[in-house]
Amino acid sequence: MKKTFVLVILFIFPLVAYLFFASGINNFGKLPILTENVPDVSQMDPSTTLKGKITILGFLGSDIEERKGNAFNLNQKIYKRFSEFHDFQMLMVVPEASKDQVESLRKELSELSDAHKWNFAFGSETDIRNFFESLKTEITLDSDLYTPYVFIIDKDQNLRGRNDDEDEGIKYGFNTTSVAELNNKMEDDVKIILAEYRLALKKNNADRSK
Repeated sequence: MKKTFVLVILFIFPLVAYLFFASGINNFGKLPILTENVPDVSQMDPSTTLKGKITILGFLGSDIEERKGNAFNLNQKIYKRFSEFHDFQMLMVVPEASKDQVESLRKELSELSDAHKWNFAFGSETDIRNFFESLKTEITLDSDLYTPYVFIIDKDQNLRGRNDDEDEGIKYGFNTTSVAELNNKMEDDVKIILAEYRLALKKNNADRSK
C-alpha cells in the first residue's frame, strides 16, 4: 500500500499537474470568438477594411467633439502600446456628415502620437446601424450612432471577447470612458490576441524551415 502511494506521488501526480497547467495555458492563449464572420466594413466604405487586420472597432457618432475624450483614452492606453504591431489598426465608424470633425480629431491625435493607424469609415445611418447589428452583441447604439464601447475584431473578421468575465459574464466590448477597464481588461485581451498571432507566425515559420 505504501509503495503504491509513493508511485502515485512520484508519477501520476506530476502527470495530472502537467495536464492541468497545460490546459490552463491553452485556455489563456486563446481569446474566445463571440461572433463569427463580421461583414467587412469595406461594403460601407471601400477605403477601409477589416480583412487581415487586428482591429479595435468603435462608433463615435455624429458629435465627435463630445467624444474626443474617449478617443484620447483609447489612444493613450491601447493604441500607443500596440500600434507597432504590423497588422494592428484603430477603426472608428462615423456618419458621412462628420468628416470635418474627423479631420480635427485626427490632427489632435497626431499631436499625441504617430496616428497613421487611426482609420475612419464613413457611412449613412442605415449602413452604420446595419453594420453594428452584424456584431450581434447585447450593446446598443444611441440615437447619435454612438456607443462608448469598442470591440476587438481579428484578422478573420471574428469578434473576440470574454465568455467568463467576472463582472459581465459575456463581455463583447470595452468601455472607453473607463480608464480602469482599458488598463485592467482590454490591455490584457489585446495582449492575448497579439500573442496568439505571434505564436501562429512562429509555428508557420518553423514548419516552413523543416
